[in-house]
Amino acid sequence: MKAIVQDRYGSPDALSRRETAQPRPSSGEVLVRVRAAAVNAYDWHVMRGAPYVLRLPARSLRGPRFRIRGRDVAGVVDAVGDGVTGLSPGDEVYGDTGESDGAFAEYVCVPAERLAPKQAKLTFEQAAAVPLAGSTALVGLRAAGRLQAGQHVRVNGASGGVGTFAVQIAKALSATVTAVCSTRNAELVTSLGADHVVDYTREDFTRGPSRYELVLDLVGNRSLADLRRVLTPRARSCFPAEACRAAAASSAQWA
Repeated sequence: MKAIVQDRYGSPDALSRRETAQPRPSSGEVLVRVRAAAVNAYDWHVMRGAPYVLRLPARSLRGPRFRIRGRDVAGVVDAVGDGVTGLSPGDEVYGDTGESDGAFAEYVCVPAERLAPKQAKLTFEQAAAVPLAGSTALVGLRAAGRLQAGQHVRVNGASGGVGTFAVQIAKALSATVTAVCSTRNAELVTSLGADHVVDYTREDFTRGPSRYELVLDLVGNRSLADLRRVLTPRARSCFPAEACRAAAASSAQWA
């Protein structure tokens, strides 16, 4: 099969399109014929091997242990391994491949618990855009952030992959949402349900009288002291690393 393979950390030049062996599903795994795959910041960081902490799970400082990039996948079940129930060849699915060879290939093996049936109203491309960004937003708000109905949340980086999900999920949880983004994306986040928009090119979002029960910081460009200024005394702040750790431990929550 054809796949995008990486032997060393570096720029996109470290990636190459090659013929590789088609994987076979082990016990508890599903072989998916890939119809669409999404690109996340996670893929970019693993490709570069930066920050260096990302190299530790791979047990290699020169190149990733698993050489095919891509975590988000949507496709059709081609075969199932021993012990897999609820999924059969021909089923349309989507999910997160996890810390293994990924979805930038014609086929990928995925643990069955990391897949969900694709709704008929979603295209494969739409479904592939959901898992990692959607689960990070969901877990960041609900599990790590413990957002409650009626609370006020500020999303820094509201127009990015995780941020656009976060705005919609926060509104579904009946919160009041203030979205921080650039001028060109103000209309987008408003259309997604944001109650208020702060244009960071014109206003310092850590200044002003407004206070929030939760700040979901998806950019990491401000200090903890800056963020504390906009929090209520019993508020919480949540950062991408915390949300991603929680999402990894609860990978089925987006399904």
